[in-house]
Amino acid sequence: MAFGANQQLREDIWDYRYKSSAAENENILRFDQPAAKNAARDYGTTALNLVHQAAEIFSGMENHARETEARAQSLCEGFAEKLRLAEKQRDAAERARRKVVNELNCKLQDVSRALQQAQSRIVAAEEHAIAAEFRAQAAEAQLYKANRELAAVEEAIRKRLL
Repeated sequence: MAFGANQQLREDIWDYRYKSSAAENENILRFDQPAAKNAARDYGTTALNLVHQAAEIFSGMENHARETEARAQSLCEGFAEKLRLAEKQRDAAERARRKVVNELNCKLQDVSRALQQAQSRIVAAEEHAIAAEFRAQAAEAQLYKANRELAAVEEAIRKRLL
């Protein structure tokens, strides 16, 4: 049934287009060749305008990409410069640290030498003190012996003289 209705519609359209009278054809507006050429020109102009718009869009995108790349390049250069500066500061700090360590090592060696010299002098002074003590003890012993001998001589003189 649907096929039959479709078939009838086709036949009616066919009849309307091709079997209509000449009077009816006068009421139909026809586009002749020059109008078609103008339409083609309009399509060409529109296409050309679209191509120009697309080119402008691509140009804008390229400019944006260049600007973005330039900003990125600038940031990279800035970061590289900051990195170089940080490395210089690190190197300077390392040199200063080494200098301080070397100075402290030199001072430590000087203090160590001074301590060793002081210890040597202390040992020498202790040895002198011990030697002096021994001499004092020997002198004391001699004094004691001399006092005993003197007392013995005095005793002998008293016994003989008195």
